Amino acid sequence: MSGKRQDYITWDEYFMGVAYLSAMRSKDPNTQVGACIVGVDNRILSMGYNGFPNGCSDDEYPWEKFDDELKSKYLYTTHSELNAILNYRGGSLEGAKMYVTLFPCNECAKAIIQAGIREVVYADDKYCDTASVVASKRMLRSAGVDILKYEKNSREIIISL
Repeated sequence: MSGKRQDYITWDEYFMGVAYLSAMRSKDPNTQVGACIVGVDNRILSMGYNGFPNGCSDDEYPWEKFDDELKSKYLYTTHSELNAILNYRGGSLEGAKMYVTLFPCNECAKAIIQAGIREVVYADDKYCDTASVVASKRMLRSAGVDILKYEKNSREIIISL
């Protein structure tokens, strides 16, 4: 009698892994963030990473952080969460779950709420004390969106291509 393999990855590891792989597509030299949206049936609905909108050249717009807003990346980049929501072409995201490598900002929280996403699983919360993240948490909780910290384990997952 042979049994099934026991060392397969969990759904959370799988979907957070997809979010991390998505983040690797980002060309931002400082912060790479990825997101993965999953339906109630554990099927991937969409993915996204931080970068410029379609049609805006990665070579033409700034990647730097400057005090001069027009020379800084912040006015031009789209966050991974919003990209994942906008990339979805299947209709409603009502009841979906989002896995994201960095806790969403207030602007992304608005989009998450409006899209009907009911749960956010995040890996890192390094900006937890900023006004943007404090406001984000306040809005997500107020809207009834579950917020869960991804619990990393000691498992190492290596992908060789």
